[in-house]
This record gives sequence, C-alpha cells and structure tokens, in this order.
Amino acid sequence: MKPHHLILATALATATIGCTSQSTDETTTTTETAQTTNPLQQKLDMYTTVRLTSDLSQLTEKERQMIPLLIEAGKIMDKLFWYEAYGKGDSLLTALDNDAAKQFVQINYGPWDRLNNNEPFIEGAGPKPAGANFYPADMTKEEFEKANLKDKASLYTFVRRDANGNLITVPYHVQFKDDVKRASDLLKQAAALAEDAGLKKYLTLRADALLTDNYQPSDLAWMDMKNNTIDVVIGPIETYEDALFGYKAAHEAYVLIKDQDWSKRLAKYAAFLPELQRGLPVAANYKKETPGTDSDLNAYDVVFYGGDSNAGSKTIAINLPNDEEVQLKKGTRRLQLKNAMRAKFDKIMVPIADELIADEQQKHVTFDAFFANTMFHEVAHGLGIKNTINGKGTVREALKEHASALEEGKADILGLYMITQLHEKGELEGSLEDYYTTFLAGIFRSVRFGAASAHGKANMVRFNFFKEHGAFERDEQSGKYRVNYAKMREAMNKLSEKILTLQGNGDYAGVGKLLNEQGLVDANLQADLDRLSKASIPVDVVFEQGVDVLGLK
Repeated sequence: MKPHHLILATALATATIGCTSQSTDETTTTTETAQTTNPLQQKLDMYTTVRLTSDLSQLTEKERQMIPLLIEAGKIMDKLFWYEAYGKGDSLLTALDNDAAKQFVQINYGPWDRLNNNEPFIEGAGPKPAGANFYPADMTKEEFEKANLKDKASLYTFVRRDANGNLITVPYHVQFKDDVKRASDLLKQAAALAEDAGLKKYLTLRADALLTDNYQPSDLAWMDMKNNTIDVVIGPIETYEDALFGYKAAHEAYVLIKDQDWSKRLAKYAAFLPELQRGLPVAANYKKETPGTDSDLNAYDVVFYGGDSNAGSKTIAINLPNDEEVQLKKGTRRLQLKNAMRAKFDKIMVPIADELIADEQQKHVTFDAFFANTMFHEVAHGLGIKNTINGKGTVREALKEHASALEEGKADILGLYMITQLHEKGELEGSLEDYYTTFLAGIFRSVRFGAASAHGKANMVRFNFFKEHGAFERDEQSGKYRVNYAKMREAMNKLSEKILTLQGNGDYAGVGKLLNEQGLVDANLQADLDRLSKASIPVDVVFEQGVDVLGLK
C-alpha cells in the first residue's frame, strides 16, 4: 500500500488551477492585481487576515499566566490534526518551494482545497480519501463493516493494518502517546493556576482524558462550569473530517475569554428549550425527548484556534459536548465567538448583502441578527431528536457520514424557528425582517464553503428548498434577491418537519437522496457566487494569533 502522503517532491512545487474564486484579502487592492497573481495566490486571496485579540485587562495575573499554557497545548492538538487529516505534513511542506503553496497547504492541512469540495491544488496529490487518515487508504466500506473489531466505530481509534494486512484498531492515546502526555502536563499546569474551582476540576479531568480517551467525566465537569472567565475546548471532538463514516473525532482547540456582559444578556434563553421542543412542527413521537435546560449561552473572544477548528472555514460558534448521554443529562453549552463573528460580518456578510440582497432589504442585514441567527443555530442542536424512534440507535449512528450535514441543516432551520417563536413571545428584540433577511445573506456566505463542508452542504439544501417554496425571488434585472417573509416562514416549518422526520427514522437512504438532489449549486446560483469573487469579497478568514499577538510572554 502506498500511503497517500507520499507524493513526488518534484510534482509538489506545481499547483493546478482548480478554483474559480478570485476574491481578495486586505493586502490586494485592485482587481487588476488579483488577475496578475498566480493561481495559488488567487486561492490565498479567498481568505482575509484577522488578528485575534481581546481585552486582557479583566484577567487576573494567574489567568494571564494560564493562556500561554493553553495555547501551547492547543498547538499540540494542531499537530495531531495534521496527522488525522493528511499524514506526515512535514514531508509535504518540505517538498514545496513555493511560499504561496506552503501557505495554502497550511490553511487546508493538506493539498486539498476545503472551500472547493476538497479538490487537489497540488499536482500528484490525487483525490482526498473520504476517511482522511483515520483508515487505511485502500480499505473499503465493506471490509470495515465485515471486520470483527469491537471498537472499530469508536470516536477515538484509528483503523490500521497489521503485518498480515488485517484490520486492527489503535487508540488515540496509544498512537499519540508522547504528544498527549505533553498536552496533559500543560493542562495540569494550567489547572494549578486556576482560581475557579469548576475550571480547575475540568482542566484536571481533561488532562486525564487525553491519556485514556475517556472524555465523558471531563465533558460533565465542563458543563458544570459557570463562573470561569478563561475557557478551553480541547481534544478530539468533531467528526466532520471522517467523510467515510463520520465515526472518528478529530483533534482541535479553542482558547477563550468570556465576555461577561454579553453572556448575561444571553442567559435566559436556555429555559425556553422544553417549551420550544413541544411546539416543533413535527409529529409527537419525533419530539418526545426532553432537552436539558442546564445549558449555557455565553459570548467569548477566541484568542487561539488549533487543529480541526482552524482548517479551511473557521467556526464562529460552538455547541458541545457531542456526547448524547451528556446532552440528555446536562444539555449543552453554546459558545458564541463574538470577535471572530464580528470580523466575518464586517468583512464578508456586509459586502455580500450589498451585492446580492435587494436594495430596499439591505437595511435588514444587521450584526445583532447575524449574532442571533448564529447563536440559535447552536441552541437548536439541543432540539429535536437524538435517538431514532425505530431501534436504529442514535441518529448519528444511523445516518453515518450523512449525520453531520443533516444535523447542521436541522440546527440552521430550527434556529430560525426558535427566533420566530421567541420574537412572538416578546422575548427577542428586533424585527423578524432583520432575522429572515440576514438568514438569506448568511446562506450565500456559507454555500461558498463548498459541498465538502457539512455546513456548506446544509446551506445548499436549504437554499434549494427555499427556492422551490418561494421563500425568496431573484430580480432578473438586478440579479439581487428579495425575501418573501410569509413564504419563508412556511418553508421553514416544512423543512423542519422533513429533517426531523428523516433523523427520527434514521433514514440513511432518504438523507442521502436529499443531500444528493438538493445539496447542489445550480448554474444560476454559481453565477451569482462568481459575482462575489469578482467583487473581491473574501470567502473566509485566517488568523494572526498567539501569545505575541496578545502581548503575553
């Protein structure tokens, strides 16, 4: 077997022209400049640079000492994700003699363009394996399913071959023994500095979890934290990178500083979850589960991204833990990454609205609505159904590699449902026109992430469903979109019912059909997205980050 990361060094220096986007970052000032740069530079210009900073004056001296330790642990997660996504990243980067190629490889954690459906941009790279580096590159789904390995579907094992070519499993904490020991030690050092008892307990348990792959105790402790200003999300968490089965969790890290004032404004909404669950527009047996109400809504400045969270399009809100048992016992925590969110709104959303939203509706695209739509997307992960109604196990188990895209689609549409319901109760300020118009502009932003992204595919499904149901019209003369607010609400309820039913039934084939038929960008939409590229509107952001940016030693 030839590992997929072994590519001829001579071929690596040459990049293919596989991307239609030619948007620009802050360093490119004219369309002419973009047109004269090489194809890889044009790809780099899809991203605009943002400095990740925060007001550190609110922190105690010990909290300031914790941040460098947590960032150092986050850098280790970054290294582990490189292995999971690609393999030996150092060999790839060493073989490149083109600075633009190196930068774009680092953004994508490999030679595949995450914002262009994982198309290879380095000659000789070949297609990205659906299972990334979690499984042998030559393994078929059938071989995996026949293998009698009790922990083969574990979130925390690699599937490998033994000397005889038979499939075996290797636990993460064994594969990464030395690295997780270093990360664990750093978390323990941070725990020793922690002045908040809840944070101290969480960091201690998370340090242990890295050495054992038993993350539930630390997830429960993380849910119990209430008053901490410093936070860190670290470890193998999301399963998006495993596009073969959606079983394997990838390593990532966020280092966070809580915005106490904004967090107080958000605290009340979790209490509405049971009532909103009962009102979901779906048959009763698809909403019989009771969501946890111990959920937190908080706003943060993020000061470090590492690993999976830093690959390609950047997350601006988090809903965790993913463990269904923890969710049913404790709910989840929803973390809104306010500084990253603001950067995306100013640099990407506003220019998109100017280009694609009808002039008289552009006033309805607001940051408060963008923040709320993003926040309630995360809250809405707690609504609906976690276990199938027909004995197929959890929704995630039943839907396999389709689970993530459908769950993101559910969260988007039920987030809008929550906003509508809370607004009618007088619990949410602003106009529904703001939320609905910003929601449509947000679809244009997210579909640019491409079909390789669960979020991008979910947005395509929703766009096409809304189009079929008249939720918006496109003016042929101006090429701009106008929301039909009444029809958008009807489409919202219909799509909510469809997704919740597919999840509750564990309908793997039905979800595959929906994603294959509706998760596509048609020629008209692609032409409009190309207009955004020609207008030099970036697709996403990259970060200047770390202790130097923060002014810490």
